[in-house]
Order: sequence, then structure tokens, then C-alpha cells
Amino acid sequence: QVQLVESGGGLVQAGGSLRLSCTASGSISSGNVMGWYRQPPGKERELVARIGGGISTNYADSVKGRFTISRDNAKNTLYLQMNSLKPEDTAMYYCTYWTYITYLGQGTQVTVSS
Repeated sequence: QVQLVESGGGLVQAGGSLRLSCTASGSISSGNVMGWYRQPPGKERELVARIGGGISTNYADSVKGRFTISRDNAKNTLYLQMNSLKPEDTAMYYCTYWTYITYLGQGTQVTVSS
């Protein structure tokens, strides 16, 4: 079992920054892929970014150059640094951990005002 707890969401003006954190516990392996999904109001969930056990990362086109995903394996913590935020970034953000199944956290709300 894996438990994921997100934090760091909030209300920010357009152009601002936030850093999300996700603390993982349970049967965690530093070699497994972790990532962030988001679900805007009334829309489907989309993958924002993911990171492998090393330094390999992937980003959605909509956040490239603005968001940075990173992880601290010693702390079992995943981060998402979000800069130059836009109103369209408003969503619930979920941390995810992939094994043979996909684990999701409870989510943290990010709201960007124009």
C-alpha cells in the first residue's frame, strides 16, 4: 500500500507561483515513476508532469517552460514548482505513484485569479 498526501495549493493571482508537495509513505521505491495530474472544473483529468527514478521528466505542452517537477527520494517527497500561473491552470492537483496499479492522493486545490 502507498499513501500520498499533497500540500501547497491555494489562491494566487495570474503570473504568480506556487510549489506543490507530495509526501509518500508505505511501500515506496525510488525507482518508480511519480507524477502530477490535474482536473479542472467540469473537465477530465490530465497528466501535467511525471518523473522517473532518475532525472527523466515529461511535461504536458501546456505547462512546459513554466512548471518543474522534482523529487527528493531521501524524503519520499515529490514537488511541482509552478511559475507564471494562468487562470487555466486552475484545477485540483493530484499526486500519483505508479506500480502495477496507480495510486492517487486526495488532491490539493489550485486557483489562479485573473
